[in-house]
Amino acid sequence: MKHNTRLPRLLVLAGLVSLTMTSLGSAGLFEKEETVGERFRKAIEKIRQSCEGRTLARGEMCGEVAKLKPADPLATEEGRFAHSLKIPNPVPKDSGYKPGMTSEQYFNHLCKTEAGEFIYKTAENVEGIFMMRPRKAATDWDLEHLYALEDPYGYMDAEAHDPEFLFVGPVRYRFFEQAIAHDKKSSWSGQFLNPSYFVPPSSDAQYERYLGSDGRNPQSMIKQYATKRSTRYGYTWRGIVRPHDREMGIAGGELIVLNVDTQEILGVRRGYIRTGNVRNNSTGVWWLTGQACPNYDYRGRRSRDFDFSYWFIGKVVKPVNYEMSFKELMNAK
Repeated sequence: MKHNTRLPRLLVLAGLVSLTMTSLGSAGLFEKEETVGERFRKAIEKIRQSCEGRTLARGEMCGEVAKLKPADPLATEEGRFAHSLKIPNPVPKDSGYKPGMTSEQYFNHLCKTEAGEFIYKTAENVEGIFMMRPRKAATDWDLEHLYALEDPYGYMDAEAHDPEFLFVGPVRYRFFEQAIAHDKKSSWSGQFLNPSYFVPPSSDAQYERYLGSDGRNPQSMIKQYATKRSTRYGYTWRGIVRPHDREMGIAGGELIVLNVDTQEILGVRRGYIRTGNVRNNSTGVWWLTGQACPNYDYRGRRSRDFDFSYWFIGKVVKPVNYEMSFKELMNAK
């Protein structure tokens, strides 16, 4: 459904990465006594100095990862709402971190004491789901930055780019809703998408609704605009912000399913991801391949992939054909 933008960016950075890793290799980028945060900050400073110390070719990008800022969870109205929600089992202020813990030890502790699925109430025969907080598509630089993403655990490219294809289908929800997005689909995508995707909204429209997918042909998915939301069930997400986690190369996130009308919390999935030992990029961080819990392996077939959010949301607010949907997930390869 989308261009592979990662390869061109990686090619642009190839020279810088090679230079940086050569200079860092002898300095001991992965020395055991350093935390992931310490190694990351040293790497960022070396990248910055490398770019500032030479004349760039016309149009050349250098050190983009070093220009990124930590994510601000409260920068948007959707983010502020997500972080205002009170869930039945909030994370403790004391995470249980002890001085001297390794990143792996701390990660295993969090997985054992805090991670998991917590379902308080379910709904049956749900026809549609409302995404309350869209995920911004991450660049390669975001993914190799320790602090640029609020919720690396819950992030998946598919949900950031085309969430409707994750949730709508013959054995999934009948429709998917979100507030009107202001980013436009590229012209090249017109050959894959229904013409309804390129119809502008009316002046009073507030929501986008997607429906009609046959689960095979992307052009079967229809986009509509609406002035009112049609479903009472929705989901949002938020990162876990606490001392020690990122410094140890660990990021936590919560996926929250709720009744949008009453704000009753129906379920929470809390998970953690660990990075910091990657040796083939400039910072040692690459969130997409981090060690994660829960990871949803089922006989070696499932992991953090396209269905990652639906895997949990569908168990809390079950679509009309939930049993068929669950069998589809189990049989996926």
